[in-house]
Amino acid sequence: MPIQTVDTDRLYRKIARQLSDLIAAGEFTPGQRLPAERELAEQLGVSRPSVREALIALEIAGKVEVRVGSGVFVAQPKPQPMFPSMSEGEGPFELLEARRLVEGETAAWAAKAATESEIAEIRAAVDELERRSTTDLSSDLPDRDFHLAIARSTHNGPLVSVVHLLWDQGRGELWRQMEKHFETPALRAATVRDHRAVYKAIEAHDPRAARTAMHRHLDRVAEEFARGFEARQKGQQRKPPSARKTRS
Repeated sequence: MPIQTVDTDRLYRKIARQLSDLIAAGEFTPGQRLPAERELAEQLGVSRPSVREALIALEIAGKVEVRVGSGVFVAQPKPQPMFPSMSEGEGPFELLEARRLVEGETAAWAAKAATESEIAEIRAAVDELERRSTTDLSSDLPDRDFHLAIARSTHNGPLVSVVHLLWDQGRGELWRQMEKHFETPALRAATVRDHRAVYKAIEAHDPRAARTAMHRHLDRVAEEFARGFEARQKGQQRKPPSARKTRS
């Protein structure tokens, strides 16, 4: 039996490619509304987060458009490639699952091993994140600094490399597109509260609290990504986190 090429294609890309092929074959025509997320997930036998990631990829590629209050529609054909580039990054929901697994334990480890100077570095990142949360400045840099400072405080080089990889190679065009469906002043404030809770647990040298706080933060982001995308399709006004019951 000859050696077969290993299939490294991501699930959301397979879903997006199938939907793109259906559009090209005329099964879905320009201006037509695609089936609802739940229906697509059932028909394809995949999870709804994977469908969302595929729709985001198609939106970036100009294949579909999300109309506020109406749903996802086939866009008019445009002369561009199916997918943007290798800078698309990982699927946001898969990335958050990986980060939850890795960074929850990283925070717990940091709570045991962080020195005073390392804790001060984590606090400085939170303070800068809070400062930027009320301005038009991007919060990406202090957010990245916060998570990498936690990783460095474990004093474990390979773990730092993993967190670095998740941030610098994982967060690409798909992530940025999802943030467009997600970012609001209230949610930026919630992110600051999440980060400060993680910092406080590390400062208290409480591994369990640090792990829990990190999990709550990443769980909330995943929930808000999902709600943001759904709310945009339905034209709903999202309530700030403090106004509803969430895991944060």
